[in-house]
Amino acid sequence: MRLSQSFPRSLALSCLAIVILAGAALAEKFEPRVGQPGKDVVWVPSPQALVDRMLDMAKLAPGEYHMDLGSGDGRTVITAAKRGAIAVGVEYNPNMVALARENAKQAGVGDRATFIEGDLFKADISKANVITLFLLPDINLRLRPKLLDLRPGTRIVSNSFDMGDWTPDQTIQAGGECTSWCRAHLWIVPAKVGGTWKLPDGGELTLEQKYQTITGSLRMGSSNMNISNGKVIADQVTFTAGTMQYTGRVSGNTIEGIAQTSTSWRATR
Repeated sequence: MRLSQSFPRSLALSCLAIVILAGAALAEKFEPRVGQPGKDVVWVPSPQALVDRMLDMAKLAPGEYHMDLGSGDGRTVITAAKRGAIAVGVEYNPNMVALARENAKQAGVGDRATFIEGDLFKADISKANVITLFLLPDINLRLRPKLLDLRPGTRIVSNSFDMGDWTPDQTIQAGGECTSWCRAHLWIVPAKVGGTWKLPDGGELTLEQKYQTITGSLRMGSSNMNISNGKVIADQVTFTAGTMQYTGRVSGNTIEGIAQTSTSWRATR
């Protein structure tokens, strides 16, 4: 570099030092720190053993759409991509996003794992078949209404933390190499079946729903029977009325199925 005579040499050297230091800082790889603060939670990585179990719980299949909200260093998204899923992570910290992209590239799934820099509360999750989370309980509760509005059958798996009074459909404990943060909960988004349903013969099925649990009554002719053991798993409904067990599949405003073992039934609203 040639300095102008009018440019003070000491100032020029100071500027050069700043440029060198800035270049070194840019070249230095970002290293995440456990417990580092984020927008909504601090960062703690999920143990790989639990990541594997979470995706097993969700029965993630090749070609399905997986989203990880608060994707951190990308390990859950990368694992999903290795299983053949369309895998997307949403992460607020731009440094973590860059790190996750590099990790995906190193793992050979850079073309199948996508990382979006953004707010998990504003993310479009409508396409997801499987959503994974490692967020605090209050964040889960804030997300819960949005999760319950997803397509019936969408699977949600959370590392450690629950969804308040929405009881999990399954809870597992990872063993082996996992020594901390080793529990996961699974929820399957239920179809919305609450309300009054009409039967072709003039009968009436009244359902009250709380998440995947249903109660209510079935009126057929002069008989009015309370419902017991009522459940909604994805779009499948089961309940007992009187001595009969009913199973059915929900499709929009229609339920069709079998009573006991052979009698078909149908209800509309």
